[in-house]
Amino acid sequence: MSAPPVILYIYHPSLFSRKAQNLLTIKKVPHLRVNVSPMLPRPEITDLLGIKYRRIPLLAIGNDVYCDTSLIGNALERRFPSSEEYGTLFPFRVGSQRADTGLVKLLATYWTEKILFGLAVGSYSLDQLSPELLADRVQYLGAAPDVEALKATQGPRTSTFASHLALIEEQLSDGRQWLLDTEVPGLVDIDVHFMVSWVQPESGVFRSLAEIFDPTVVPKTLEWLARVTEYLKQQNEKGVASFSEISAEEAAKLIVAAPCEDEKSVGFVEVEARRLGVGLGDLVSVVPTDNAKIASVGRLVALNRNEVIIEVTGSVGAIRLHFPRLEFSIAKV
Repeated sequence: MSAPPVILYIYHPSLFSRKAQNLLTIKKVPHLRVNVSPMLPRPEITDLLGIKYRRIPLLAIGNDVYCDTSLIGNALERRFPSSEEYGTLFPFRVGSQRADTGLVKLLATYWTEKILFGLAVGSYSLDQLSPELLADRVQYLGAAPDVEALKATQGPRTSTFASHLALIEEQLSDGRQWLLDTEVPGLVDIDVHFMVSWVQPESGVFRSLAEIFDPTVVPKTLEWLARVTEYLKQQNEKGVASFSEISAEEAAKLIVAAPCEDEKSVGFVEVEARRLGVGLGDLVSVVPTDNAKIASVGRLVALNRNEVIIEVTGSVGAIRLHFPRLEFSIAKV
């Protein structure tokens, strides 16, 4: 049986799209890519596939479409195991057969993508955005940013970011190569790297944070950032996760025609369904709990403590849509 198509939906220059590309590189998974608009509407997703969820990237593996980079990483690890010559996002610690999977997922979901991302977004130079993109983000966040208030609080925000860099520097102080002293870089390295490298002076859009990257203060952090960047570059030069671009129409046809993952791989935890007031086959809504509160509505297919799957239908056909449990609410329609 041939492997299902792997299709990544991205837009340039999306920070989280870059993270998803790096995950595929670490996992060594060849794939196809579809470039979409950075702003709504995106008929190539909403109309063709019936996906109302607005965040990018999305990753399709066969008929299954995974939302949020935290779940994309979990799905890649499950469906492309290292036992089949793929890479791993959870490498063993040096000299052991142990990996810190739960800790890594917590760091990715709550430290990097909540705390560090929040500090970075508050420090972003808004003059870098086009009026159209700024208007889209205002709609996304529900209110226009108070530019003067952001300027007035930038000093404390910069200082707080410097404190986080100090923690990274402390973690690397014993001379380890990777953040959790693993044999090769893993998910935590990719997750912290994509966020911290985004705000480095070279980006040109975080002028207020440039001073915290002082080589006399955080030398090991800067060396580690360069090391991860070089590792990813070398892997990409080897073509371990080669890709080609296709149209949204081609992608939708491939996804709808492909088989879906057996829902038993996620299962159905009755006690959690009871707590949420839903049942197998119910029409349910899945909504992010922070912002981008557009409901995704579909038939409930599977549910456990990490993941929920609903079935939705677009103009091309039906697909399975996957969401993380953390930071998403589920309710019966």
